Amino acid sequence: MAFPDIQSFMRLLEDRGELLRVSAPVSVDLEITEIADRLVKSGGPAVLFENVRGSEFPVVIGLMGTRERTALALGVTDLDDLAKKVRALIDLKGRGGTLGMLGNVTKLGDAMNLPPKRVKTGPVQDIVWRGDEVDLSRIPILKCWPLDGGPFVTLPLVISRDPETGERNMGMYRMQVMGKNTTGMHWQRHKTGTKHLEKAKRLGQRLEVAVAIGGDPALIYAATAPLPPIPGLDEFALAGYLRGQRYPVTRGITVDLDVPANAEFILEGYVDPAEDWVMEGPFGDHTGFYTLPDLYPLFHVTAVTMRRQPVYPATIVGRPPMEDAYLIEASERLFLPAAQLIIPEITDYHMPPAGVAHNLVFVGINKGYPGQAYKVANGLFGLGQMMFAKVIVVLDDDVPVNHFEAVWRAVAEKAVPGRDTLTTRGPIDVLDHSSRGWGYGSKLIIDATTKRPEEIGGAESSREVQAGDLAHETVFSPAAAAELPDFDGVVAQRQNDDGYWLVALKKTRPGQAQELAKAYAAHPAAAGVRHLLICDEFTDVNDLQDVWWTILNNIDPERDVVQHGDLLTWDGARKLPEEGFVRPWPPKITMDPAVVERVDALWHVYGLPEQWR
Repeated sequence: MAFPDIQSFMRLLEDRGELLRVSAPVSVDLEITEIADRLVKSGGPAVLFENVRGSEFPVVIGLMGTRERTALALGVTDLDDLAKKVRALIDLKGRGGTLGMLGNVTKLGDAMNLPPKRVKTGPVQDIVWRGDEVDLSRIPILKCWPLDGGPFVTLPLVISRDPETGERNMGMYRMQVMGKNTTGMHWQRHKTGTKHLEKAKRLGQRLEVAVAIGGDPALIYAATAPLPPIPGLDEFALAGYLRGQRYPVTRGITVDLDVPANAEFILEGYVDPAEDWVMEGPFGDHTGFYTLPDLYPLFHVTAVTMRRQPVYPATIVGRPPMEDAYLIEASERLFLPAAQLIIPEITDYHMPPAGVAHNLVFVGINKGYPGQAYKVANGLFGLGQMMFAKVIVVLDDDVPVNHFEAVWRAVAEKAVPGRDTLTTRGPIDVLDHSSRGWGYGSKLIIDATTKRPEEIGGAESSREVQAGDLAHETVFSPAAAAELPDFDGVVAQRQNDDGYWLVALKKTRPGQAQELAKAYAAHPAAAGVRHLLICDEFTDVNDLQDVWWTILNNIDPERDVVQHGDLLTWDGARKLPEEGFVRPWPPKITMDPAVVERVDALWHVYGLPEQWR
């Protein structure tokens, strides 16, 4: 289904009761974030804020804040249908004579929708600000979290072109407002925009950039998708395929770039590679932690174009689950068939919200030989942005990869620490604050498949091995709270039914977590425990998702996942300079209590239902 623009999608959501209007005045400074955060975490509706203080434009947020709304936005009944759609497209057959070839006509017709369609102009160019008219403060750009360095554009579709090949790229890179006509450009070292800027620098020229805000939902999603480097396949092409018709683009007013004709706003301008970079951040990021200040290029806005009566679309990122979890799931489904073409034994995979996309991957396989789990995991590390994965858990195909607790139960039952765990090294997301180096660190593979005799060794190699043959009891009896040991700094702890010991530690000295690990491994309460999970004092040990979210953000596996006897200890406490960690350790994102209190008091004024409060 093709939506003419984002406002048509909003109208559909409103008709379905999935978009509410708030007419009471609201602030872009933290208040909208607090409201939106509550709604997305409770499965609530999208919201149109019609009366934004200090701006003439309304703000809409949460348009793809549920799995169902994301599927609707992408023109499918369910996100699983994306995999079926792509599988049908790539399964072009040359067999069966004339009738067999005729069966491909519909598929090829879908593929013909890939190239964008050039139009003379579009609604997004109805109003134009040039030169001194440009004033980004007139646009209701959000300050999302208390420690943020300023307002950030959070749904920008950043368009640039390779200065040598002419190939176009669109990506979603946050943009901090630096002045009335400048922003930061958060092009990380692995991003295509960075490569374009490096080429422009070699050629001694500015890099033209256009930033679309809005468009239809398919294009917004496409800007986040990890597209493979296939000639002719770009984000406009993907959006065209998803919407079933070619995407309308027009030429920018002051830049020689194609821009979406149906967007709400376009920021046109340039990045000068000869300029010094500017300090950008902090920013409350999708990891749930703040990304600390760093140097990035400066984007100069030379013109702003917009439609009449535009709406400013925004999102927030932060402590999961957030709206981006559903965009990540859409990419999972969309690229599953391609992954299976390359690694055919994959039956399914999932990147759970606790892993914030790059920290954790669950993958199910149809296992046929020993060592296959490691073959699959290493193959995934070589697939595009999967190179940033930190922990990959490989499972039998009968374990549902989207069932978080079932996966960790299978790990406890089938993965013996040391024997079935393997560390390696590679690229790490530059937003990872715990890696040993910027953009470089270690990775962990966990083989939680049923073992073949060759994978066990010793006397057992002469027969088939079943899950019950492993040392771990499939039914584990956790120790009572009174039986758990005291240790300096432990503020909460428990053992669960699957053999995990979860500990919240207030760390005050170097080596404290390692001391705890050794002491607990030697304690009688460790009998039968497979994993000791050490977190910070702000972690809820009764919430497995919260525990793993903290652990995965705070480990470099080779350094922090250590075996003590039969116990695998995960040190997810903060690292100190005295321990050789020279970079500052960022705080977890939390909202200002005064803002929380204000939103509580005004909830009835907003007119939002109590169930989502």
